[in-house]
Amino acid sequence: MMTRKVLFLAAAAVAASLSLTEFAHAGPRLDKIMESKVIRVGTPGDYRPFAIKSDAGFAGHDIDVIELMAKEMGVKVEYVQTSWPNLMKDLQADKFDVAVGGITRNIGRIRYVEMLPGYAPFGKVALVRAADKAKYMSPEDLNKPGVRVIKNPGGTNEAYVLDKLKSAQVSTHDKNAEIPGLIAEGKGDVMITETYEALHYSKADPRLYAAYIDMPLTPKNKLGFMMPADDADYSRVMAFTWDVLDTRGQLKQGNRPTNTILAPG
Repeated sequence: MMTRKVLFLAAAAVAASLSLTEFAHAGPRLDKIMESKVIRVGTPGDYRPFAIKSDAGFAGHDIDVIELMAKEMGVKVEYVQTSWPNLMKDLQADKFDVAVGGITRNIGRIRYVEMLPGYAPFGKVALVRAADKAKYMSPEDLNKPGVRVIKNPGGTNEAYVLDKLKSAQVSTHDKNAEIPGLIAEGKGDVMITETYEALHYSKADPRLYAAYIDMPLTPKNKLGFMMPADDADYSRVMAFTWDVLDTRGQLKQGNRPTNTILAPG
């Protein structure tokens, strides 16, 4: 009888030990981040006011938020510049742990990756020259043979242009942050973008006008941070950290008061 009791207690001790070992180790991505004390953040860095790269480094709303998240997790940020055409491929190739910078939440992306809760509700709008704003009173006015549309490759803005503006003269410019200047200089007529980017550039440059702000070209959507779907523990910790910042109001405030800060949706 005593032998059975001893064996039972020994088996229970082993089971408890295995359970503790199991809980002591998170998923491989989370383990790597917490052990190296580094989270790799990918961004195209060309989309104001969310993430923009300059000689001084990266800045913007999303940069502020991911820095706060990293601080809460006790790690540092290592930035990896990517592009809109390569954003999904680079994430899936493990070039970074999270992607930020004004990324639209949609079915096409969330089929393959995780995305944090949505923020910054927006719709597609048009950035045009202020002197020509009377030409663009309806969405149909954009889809005419004489209208020169400049698009950036690889994102949902390009998808809209290719689907909806088939009659317009469409050209591609690889550097998204340069397109507003090309419109202002008359080298193009229209840039399709989101509410916040159009408002940012129209306020910064009086030659530009944000059209369709009150009645966007598309139904409202939200932006979100994008993560690989390969580690449930990592996704859980990132979602928890986001929620902590949201509870504190830090998603609205950011940590650089000079930036344009957006309230999460």
